[in-house]
Amino acid sequence: MLLDMSDRFKPADWTAAARAVAEAAAAHAERHDADDSFVAEGFAQLKQAGLFKALVPVDLGGGGATIAEMCDVIRTIAKGCGSTALAFSMHCHLIAAAAWRREHQNAPTEALLRRVAAEDLILVSSGGNDWLDSGGTAVKVEGGFEITARKPFASGSPAGDLLMTSAVYDDPEEGRVVLHFGVPLKAPGVGSVATWQVLGMRGTGSNDLVLDKVFVADAAISGRRPAGEWHMLFHVISKIAFAMIYAAYVGLAEAARDKAVALAARRSPDPLLAQIAGELDNELLSARLAHERQVTIAMDWAPGPETTSAALACRTLAGRHAIAAVSKALDLAGGQGFYRKAGLERMLRDVQAARFHPLTEKAQQDLAGRTALGWPLA
Repeated sequence: MLLDMSDRFKPADWTAAARAVAEAAAAHAERHDADDSFVAEGFAQLKQAGLFKALVPVDLGGGGATIAEMCDVIRTIAKGCGSTALAFSMHCHLIAAAAWRREHQNAPTEALLRRVAAEDLILVSSGGNDWLDSGGTAVKVEGGFEITARKPFASGSPAGDLLMTSAVYDDPEEGRVVLHFGVPLKAPGVGSVATWQVLGMRGTGSNDLVLDKVFVADAAISGRRPAGEWHMLFHVISKIAFAMIYAAYVGLAEAARDKAVALAARRSPDPLLAQIAGELDNELLSARLAHERQVTIAMDWAPGPETTSAALACRTLAGRHAIAAVSKALDLAGGQGFYRKAGLERMLRDVQAARFHPLTEKAQQDLAGRTALGWPLA
């Protein structure tokens, strides 16, 4: 199950850049949360720091950062602004998966990675709504396909350059086939609908993107697979993406813990308060341990059903314990934490988004059980 990747990456310290982004984003986080606006300042700082191309291999013009290093960057940014960290993680997992597939599967992703490095592109994922079944339709036309679709949860789209997405083509011979491709966000027929008015993570700009008969050339189709079935591409995505996404939630839990401890330390010593602090630290440790396992899986494990099951189980545990830790932080802070100015209220709302990434908890547990019993995954 393990792969030897010891020679792949050269160590780099991205901590200073992450802290600068966190500081810049934190200064505007409350405002973006209040008016549902995009975290533009954080993304500008990310670009200035070269972080959008950090995961591109050095030989293709990028920074050569490891998945582990970028998870640490995302976690650090989340301490300043959860929305900036989460939206950035969506770009990161696309780059990390493309780089992994080039290295280990000889996949034709080099041109994309070179473009990201040379043009400093921001990639946008069409989100968990495009899981195994995908969404939207592809109609064959001369030289390519016409794509009609509505893609929700497009985090980072207000600043994005290229939408990495998919649509279903009814192939006369193969049946329902999912086509994978990239679409420039400024291409004719691509529009955005401001739907992102939500409980938390309000600054991610995760609006709906609408594709109205958008032309995609045959040469731009980067992959095809049967609709509704587990495919090796999704095993690669599962092992990599959720380590990066859930880094944001662990960072939120760490920030909530530090804020709550600082508030509680002003109060008189109280054995019950100490117990709550201990419960909080236990929840945070559980989230960290689950996430550390996610990073190990992303870096070292070969993709496949067992790896996917383990990665998604860690996704459930990291999310569950991050939510519990932030909730416990509010208990520890007491009435002071109930005020918006304390920042815990926003963190408590932001961390709830951990519930909704695929596979959600019940679906994940079904997959884990199927894996244990040797049943088909879907």
